[in-house]
Amino acid sequence: MTNVPIGRALLSVSDKTGLADLGGKLAKAGVELVSTGGTARALRESGLLVRDVSDVTGFPEMMDGRVKTLHPLIHGGLLAVRDNPEHAAAMETHEIGATDLVVVNLYPFEETVMRGADRDTIIENIDIGGPSMVRSAAKNHAFVTIVTDPADYDALYAELAANDGATTLEFRKKMAAKAFAATAAYDSMISQWFAFADQRQLFPDMLAVNGYRRAELRYGENPHQRAALYTPAGPHGRGIAQAEQLQGKELSYNNYNDADAALELCAEFKGGEPAVVIVKHANPCGVAQAGTLREAWQRALECDSVSAFGGIVCVNSELDGPTAEAICAIFTEVVIAPSVSEEAKAVFAKKKNLRLLVTGDLPDPRRGGLGVKPITGGLLVQSRDNGAISEADLKVVTKRAPTAQELRDCLFAWTVARHVKSNAIVYAKDGATAGIGAGQMNRRDSSRIAAMKAAEAAETYGWAEPRTRGSAVASDAFFPFADGLLAAAEAGATAVIQPGGSIRDDEVIAAADEAGLAMVFTGMRHFRH
Repeated sequence: MTNVPIGRALLSVSDKTGLADLGGKLAKAGVELVSTGGTARALRESGLLVRDVSDVTGFPEMMDGRVKTLHPLIHGGLLAVRDNPEHAAAMETHEIGATDLVVVNLYPFEETVMRGADRDTIIENIDIGGPSMVRSAAKNHAFVTIVTDPADYDALYAELAANDGATTLEFRKKMAAKAFAATAAYDSMISQWFAFADQRQLFPDMLAVNGYRRAELRYGENPHQRAALYTPAGPHGRGIAQAEQLQGKELSYNNYNDADAALELCAEFKGGEPAVVIVKHANPCGVAQAGTLREAWQRALECDSVSAFGGIVCVNSELDGPTAEAICAIFTEVVIAPSVSEEAKAVFAKKKNLRLLVTGDLPDPRRGGLGVKPITGGLLVQSRDNGAISEADLKVVTKRAPTAQELRDCLFAWTVARHVKSNAIVYAKDGATAGIGAGQMNRRDSSRIAAMKAAEAAETYGWAEPRTRGSAVASDAFFPFADGLLAAAEAGATAVIQPGGSIRDDEVIAAADEAGLAMVFTGMRHFRH
């Protein structure tokens, strides 16, 4: 069967958005309305004639509404294959009326969890009858139209208007696919609540992963790849996917990836003095804190002005006009801020292609959650790297302890290093990065690359010496040999922060002592692959 006229509709919705208009349009078209509980009351309050499900089944709603639609007279009308003689005979024998349209959305389980309801209330908001009707109607889409989203009511109206009160198979197939996705996402949220919140399982036996498509992107990492943006179904933190884009071209796959890296690092400075993060290819190329955002921008840029070209910028406080002017002096792909002043908006408006994102707040860098990475044939799942250290956690392992300033620079460099791809080396001085070495196959080369970038910056800006002189250096993992540490000493670093834990720690400590370095161990590693 191709086109199916709508003669009877079964409506049962938690979200009453557009319900009165829907019921009115269907009734005007001569459609019989069958409904339950609160939906029936809302339709009657709109002046519509509604038949209760209990009138169809001959049974009242019972058990606090838990049992109302789970009945053969309902599901027989949804599941019957109408051109099958045996099904048709069964419908006639048992006086089962066919239902042509089902409009159902489910109990607000997610909203109930999000508002912090108690366990009994959460359990009561697990819908049973709704998903059963949705799945029955969607399975039998050859004869039944299923609509689960109020956003699709307009599409339904257009479909009925274009087909003399009927729906096409193409439309029903599309709605059925969306309906099964809706029930899958709903069940996934419930399973996640049971596993993570109710039973405190970090890694349940079966992991349900799903999300809503928010945008189909122009392409992926490369033009021959396809890509889309999804956000999780169920409770989740706000991040770059929820940011409001005030201007600029559509964000690409790479823009999202880089912007996420910038926001995650900038969140480390949430609530602190003004900070600017510049990211290129998901690695920071300049980070600084200062008394003003404008000053922090300049100091971050000076770390590696070559890499900053075409980069991503994130700030930890409201973006002002002078900082916006400075950022616009070079080509920048994306700018991210918790808020943007009107003066800054006017400045950026002159750069039509620049993407300007407002987050409203910065995420909590210490939040929990899981990270999921696909590999061939499976998924790698781990808890977020939200570990943190404080000054009290540090262990001085050299003869010389760091000075107060060296200690501040060590902690700053360590904060940045955890967001740099391994092997990661970060030099920092006076609250700004002096050189960053990322993603090398050995730690010595990362040390040398970071020092080389610092030397280039000194030449570019006409400084008497690179900022690595008198700096602190952070390593995301232990130095397996003394060569990486000695490379840092050659660059002028005077203090070192690293996890420790190498079988050659004694050799590395002795080399640090010989070079006059102060070194502290964190006892925590931050690989980032």
